[in-house]
Order: sequence, then C-alpha cells, then structure tokens
Amino acid sequence: MPRQTVGRLPLGRLRTTSASACALLVAVTALAGCNRDQEAGADGGGKVGIDLPRNDSDFWNSYQQYVEKGVTAGEVDALPLTNSQNDIGKLVSNVQVFTDQGAKAVIMAPQDTGAIAETLQTLSEKKVPVISVDTRPDKGDVYMVVRADNRAYGEKACQYLGEQLKGKGKVVEFQGDLASINGRDRSEAFKSCMDQKFPGIEVFELATDWKGDVASAKLQSTLAAHPDINGIYMQAGGVFLQPTLALLEQKKLLKAPGAPGHITIISNDGIPEELDAIREGKIDATVSQPADLYAKYALYWAKEALAGTAPKEGATDHESTVIKIPNGFEDQLPAPLVTKENVDDPKLWANQLEKKS
Repeated sequence: MPRQTVGRLPLGRLRTTSASACALLVAVTALAGCNRDQEAGADGGGKVGIDLPRNDSDFWNSYQQYVEKGVTAGEVDALPLTNSQNDIGKLVSNVQVFTDQGAKAVIMAPQDTGAIAETLQTLSEKKVPVISVDTRPDKGDVYMVVRADNRAYGEKACQYLGEQLKGKGKVVEFQGDLASINGRDRSEAFKSCMDQKFPGIEVFELATDWKGDVASAKLQSTLAAHPDINGIYMQAGGVFLQPTLALLEQKKLLKAPGAPGHITIISNDGIPEELDAIREGKIDATVSQPADLYAKYALYWAKEALAGTAPKEGATDHESTVIKIPNGFEDQLPAPLVTKENVDDPKLWANQLEKKS
C-alpha cells in the first residue's frame, strides 16, 4: 500500500514534525512565561521605587539615612529616591514616575492615609506590591505595613503622665494630623485611656497638623489661659520638641523633674535630641519609634514581595508581630518607653546613631 502524503511530505514525517513543533512551542511558551515572572520580580529581582514622606523632621531625616545605607549595601535595587514633602499630590506623581521607570515594588509613607487609596488601586491593578512605612492606608491593597502599634504610643503616654501626676492636673496634647492613621490612633488611645483611668486630669487637645510652629502658638495661648498646666504629650518629638522647649525656656517654665512647677513632658519618636533632653532633665520620657527598623524591614519586605513570598500572621524572628489587616498585613515593630532609667540603653536606635556619627 503506498505511503500517504500531504503535499510533498509523507504523513509519518508530518506527524513527527508537528509533534516536534508542538514541543518547541510549549518550551518557548514556558520560557516566555518564566521571563514574564522574572520581569515581575518573582525571582526576588526588580527595581524598587522608594518615596520619602518629608524632610522637616529629625525622625524622617534619620529614616532616610538608614534607607540610603540599605540601598548602598545592595538590600534592594532602588530607583532614585524621591521625597513627597508631605504633599499627597507629589506622592501620587512620584509613584507614577516609579511605574513609568519599571518599578516592580514601591515603598512609601503616605501622610494622608485616606487620599492614597486611588493610587494603591492603580498599583494593585498593575500587580506592583506596596510597602507602607509608619502609616496604614485607610483603603487600598498593601503587601505590608511596617509600623509600631501607634495606639500603644497614646496608651503609654497616658499611663506615664497619669502616674507621674497622680491622676490630677491639666495636660496639653499636641495632636498630629487627624487625616493620618497615626494621628488618629495616638489621639484616640490617649483620650480613651485618660477618660477611663485618669478622669481627674483635664486634657486640652491641640490639633497641629504635625507642625511645630502651630503647636508652639497654641501652647502659648493655652498657658495664658491655664498657667497651672502640669503635663504635655507631644505626639512627634521630631517636630514639636525644639519649639516647645524654646517657649518653655522663654517663659521660665522649664524646670527640672522634682522641682516645684515642673511640667511633666512625654514625647513620641526617640530621636537623639529627645534622649539628650531626657538626660538633661528637660523632658521626662519618650516612646522610641524605631527609625532604623522601619528602614530595615521596609527593604526586607520589598524583597519578600518581589520574591512572591506570602506573608504569614504571628511572631517574627525580629521581635515583632505580623497581623492581618483588612487591606493586607502589618508588621508591628517594638517601640519601648524611654525614661532616665534606660535612656543610655545601647539597643535604642538613637544611641546607635550617635555612635556612628
């Protein structure tokens, strides 16, 4: 029986050739898929866009130094860093530049946690994971939020002031921007604690938008109306410390702990200037916000995101806890209370920073 042919090729050869072609097509398709995964950063590679939130705070300037050190050490392959200067419009624009330049992950610290939702939605659609530092966006997917428990900041400040004042007196609270989750968390926790545990303390809530000059002006007015103020809670020492101390010195109200008329002051941030102020008896305490760990684990989680690692809830190997939040995960880093008893602890990031300078 003569061999069947199609055109000029025998049917057997056609089948063999077709099978080879199919095998080659599968291999090429698989390779293309692999290449796409690599481009998306599945192997842990890819460019990372990093936006710094502001440069008017000692805390954030320290954070920037730690980020730059990590980038220089090769922790991630970063695009040129940007600074949105506390302007949500600039942040949105900077993120657009990142994606135009091929960023496969983005690290940001949105100061307005409500207005960033649309940008997060766009990044999610482009499959670009986001690490949010210090602030938890109200809406929009994030791969990981790197921050300390900000409600604990307010609670620790309340507990410290309440105990030092023995449950009586008048306290000024410099509230951060209430459009920020951090400002809300600290303010709500401080108020709740004061209401429940220290009802004998009157609290004057001063909205500041994280601005030192606003805080100083409002403190001056409050002191004029209530000269018996005996406590101050500053939600961010990086912006409030110097103007507050300057005003109190001018009014001769800056007195050492234990002296008559001493105003008990507790802050948040843990910058070197706050630790020096504790040593000098100008303020009493602060809650140390770990600028070094914020930078370290922002870069760490960016690498994990690029590698396609799925975060898990629970304790970590760096003394923190990862929790599930409605729009992603949050790595809650430790933030210790610092007083004269432990101000020289070498583990505090500000003390490490001083040694390196």
